[in-house]
Amino acid sequence: MKKNIIRYCITALGCLLMALSINAFFVQHHFLSGGISGVSIILYYLTGWPPGITSLIFNIPLFYIAWKYMSRQFFIDSVIGTVLFSLALDGTAFVQAYVNIPDKLLCCMAGGALGGLGGALVYRSEASTGGVDILGFLTKKYYNISVSTTNFLFDCCVMLAAVVFLGLTPVLYSLVLFFITFKATNLFMVGFDYKKQVIIVSTHAEEISRRIMDEVNRGVTILHGEGGYTRRPLQVILVVVKLTQLAHLETIIKEVDPMAFVTIQDANNVFGRGFTQPNLDLEEERRLRK
Repeated sequence: MKKNIIRYCITALGCLLMALSINAFFVQHHFLSGGISGVSIILYYLTGWPPGITSLIFNIPLFYIAWKYMSRQFFIDSVIGTVLFSLALDGTAFVQAYVNIPDKLLCCMAGGALGGLGGALVYRSEASTGGVDILGFLTKKYYNISVSTTNFLFDCCVMLAAVVFLGLTPVLYSLVLFFITFKATNLFMVGFDYKKQVIIVSTHAEEISRRIMDEVNRGVTILHGEGGYTRRPLQVILVVVKLTQLAHLETIIKEVDPMAFVTIQDANNVFGRGFTQPNLDLEEERRLRK
């Protein structure tokens, strides 16, 4: 019970930040958001109808779909998230009178960052603001169409409608805003402390592993593979390092085996010793295990 209360408080904070980003930075320049709220905002620009109420009304049929076809927990989370966002959207409308930023690009940046933070909090709380997410999960469940594809197609329809009713300029700025929001959401979800996963295929795996543990102070995992052409057994090193340690790691590899095959990719949500647990010196760890 306590865990759910905390989770819904985080959802409420995320919805509040998303609503503030719309009322403080979107509305004054007729920017758009995606999904059902995007449709509601277009109607607000054209008719003055409160976007929170219209968004809630549009979501009612989707609530029925969620109740009928999705899990009860998903239905509850969708209803709570949608109601909180709708209340926040209309409840923070007063800030429109206090925020006046003529620079549209600056509004894109500020609105995208604030909305991205709010979206990250909602996702972190495992909630949903309803809308197209419900259709997305439904198409994923029954038609194997990804949630992102469904959202993208719906947003394209919203953008086309906006071009007709609002003109091309607000839509182009809104696309920039979408990109910033997407990047900000990912940034706040993953964090600022980037990690890299490095896979090293080398005939000198033992020496490279030793130097990584001694000099970079990172644990390594040795995987046993086989050359596809030569059929010779190979040792493959798997290691995760912080971005600041990557250059040193590359230097070690080049010094020991310039012919090594190396792949480097982003590693998100890394858990374990050295990242989410205290990072003991490897020599100290070996001593404690004896």
